[in-house]
Formats: sequence, structure tokens, C-alpha cells
Amino acid sequence: MVDVKAVAQKLADLHESNSTLVLPTVWDTWSAKIAAEAGFEALTIGSHPVADATGSSDGEQMDFKEYLRTCQRVIDSVTLPVSVDVESGYGLAPGELIGRLLDAGAAGANIEDVVHSEGKRVRDRQEHADYIAAARAEADAAGVAFVINGRTDAVKLGTEVFADPLAEAVARVKLMEQAGARSVYPVGLSSAEQIRELVAAVQIPVNVTAHPVKGHAAGDLAQLRSLGVRRVSFGPLWQMWLAETSATQLAQWSK
Repeated sequence: MVDVKAVAQKLADLHESNSTLVLPTVWDTWSAKIAAEAGFEALTIGSHPVADATGSSDGEQMDFKEYLRTCQRVIDSVTLPVSVDVESGYGLAPGELIGRLLDAGAAGANIEDVVHSEGKRVRDRQEHADYIAAARAEADAAGVAFVINGRTDAVKLGTEVFADPLAEAVARVKLMEQAGARSVYPVGLSSAEQIRELVAAVQIPVNVTAHPVKGHAAGDLAQLRSLGVRRVSFGPLWQMWLAETSATQLAQWSK
């Protein structure tokens, strides 16, 4: 059984180390074991790749109990801390969400501000910060240094939703830091300038999504590190790359 206090503390310590933490985004026990054997210090489970692997779809379309069972199998298959992407919380109150994640052995979680179950409603800045604060309080009450990665889609949603998406993202990550997030995830950053602005806005790590082979538009791991990025994940990009590579190679045998 996973010692959730120990793995969460390890993940929290990694976030406070000032080094750049790369968390491969996994979707099953097979991918988790590959990443662990490659020498990574922690992992994150992505809802998008899990949905693709199980024949479902992203956007809180999976049954949460089934999704959490998949996550628990992944968590139990490795000795590393594992964070879980829970999108906007699957309609659960923050206290219940954290309780279930701790029971599964999760060391952290991504929590985003787009509520898919409510027609992709975007939470108000303070509403999202309050949700994170309540989740933080639940974890603290349990004595667990749970790592909340506060996600905002402000940049990704663009000017159709926000007059100044980057400024909105800055405001949101600041509020999430104050609410108790141990890292923040402004999805959709596409340039070094954007990354610098978000990194300068908070004291905690900023998460950037990168391709495991192609890197990020702002550069490779070394360049991201030089920009102050302290957390990198792959989202669905590792799984997509494996699919593309496999399709190309397997095509030689299908003719």
C-alpha cells in the first residue's frame, strides 16, 4: 500500500528544490513502468491519454470511479510519487475530491478552471482559487503535503473569452499560489516571452507542456530551464508520438 504522506512529501520537496522537474505524462502501468525505468523522479497521469487508452474521451467524460481505479493501478505499479489530472474535479466538492485522491495514493493533482460538466463554463478567478484553497485545506487537515498544480486555460481560450488572455493567466496563477497551489499550469504558452512573464508572476514552479522529442516552441529542456521553468509535463504528446511512430513502422507489415 502506498504511503501517501511519504510520496506527497517527496513530490513537494522536488517542487521546492529550485531544479526543473520533468514529469512524464503516463496513462497505464506499462507507460508508468517505462518512465520509471528511464530514471524520472515522479510521474503525472493525464486524463486525455487515459481516455484515449480506454476508449473514452477527455473533458470529464470518464466515470470518475473507473478513472480513479485506473490511476490507482498506475500508482501501485511504481514506487515514485504520482500526480493525477482531475480536470475541474468531476463535479465533486474539493474535500471529497482530495479524500478520494489520498485514498488512491496520489501525491498531487492538476485542477483546472474549465468545468466541462457545465458546458465548459470557465470558473471565475476567485471561484477557482477558492476551490483550490478548499482542496488545500482538506489535504492539510489530513497532514499530507499534497501538491496541487493549479491549471488555467486563459491563454488557450484566447481573446474570444478574455480581452487579454495573458494578463488573465497572470492574475489567475497569482490567486492560485495564494490559495495554496504548489505549482501552476498556464496551458497554451507558446513563446519565451510568455513563459518569462508567467514565471515572474509567482514564486512556485510554472508547468509547461513539452513534446518529448520536439520540445517546446520556446526551446528544449535546457532552454526552458534557462527561462525559469521548474516543471515540465508531456500532456498527451508522448502517447501521440508513440502512436504516430508505431503507425509508420507497422505500415511496413500491413502491405
